[in-house]
Amino acid sequence: MYDSHVHTPLCKHASGAPAEYVAAARERGLAGLVFTDHNPMPAWFDPESRMPEEQLPLYIRLIEQARAEAPEGFYVGLGLEADFHPGTQAYVRQQLEAHPYDYVIGSVHFIGAWPFDHPNFKDEFDRRDRLEIYADYYALVYAATESGLFDAIGHLDLPKKFGHIPPEEAWDLVEGVLGAIKAADLALDVNTAGWRKPVGEVYPSPAILKRAAELGIPVVLGSDAHQPQEVGWRFGDAVEALLEAGYREAWVFKDRKPEAYPLERA
Repeated sequence: MYDSHVHTPLCKHASGAPAEYVAAARERGLAGLVFTDHNPMPAWFDPESRMPEEQLPLYIRLIEQARAEAPEGFYVGLGLEADFHPGTQAYVRQQLEAHPYDYVIGSVHFIGAWPFDHPNFKDEFDRRDRLEIYADYYALVYAATESGLFDAIGHLDLPKKFGHIPPEEAWDLVEGVLGAIKAADLALDVNTAGWRKPVGEVYPSPAILKRAAELGIPVVLGSDAHQPQEVGWRFGDAVEALLEAGYREAWVFKDRKPEAYPLERA
């Protein structure tokens, strides 16, 4: 298995050198990992949670060094978790075209100016209608699928992070977004970080995974690790959830192209 969602301290809210993440992945018996730190964005966009643009070459050098030092046969991929935010598509496209990345996750972390998954601003959930939150969120995800920028969509039901489970009426929105993901030939980031958050559930939910499997949408496993000890977090449980949903394989990306490998119980 591969962990395809891993961060570095350059995002300002992670710890541990890339080599420590590689060592942790090897200890857990993984075949490789893909670093996907938060991409630089325009200076006005969330500067406290990502590397500035001038550090992107440093990020690339650090991952290439980790790749060079990794044991033979262990895969180290260079990727980004790139934010989708209306109006920044050209900026992100230019950034992605400037270097040959292996994998790009497209994630929505903001609804307008609200960083809805940031713990400092979770009280805003109490001031908004939950269905409207999910409607606004999935409209942005839908637009992300049409942007042509990404290989996969990150943590598809992220607004549930603090326990705000979507209402039943939001399922039609989920169906629409899954259809858009399928039409765009994108994968889903199956993100085990949800088990470390108040919601206590994988992203996306088992119900979404089941429907995604029915539609033939591929999946990419990731821990969203921000510390070496989080690499491969509950991958055994993730495999069980995926097998239960109907999946038999997952993808890892190399040079923006997917490679399938079988899902096997430990």
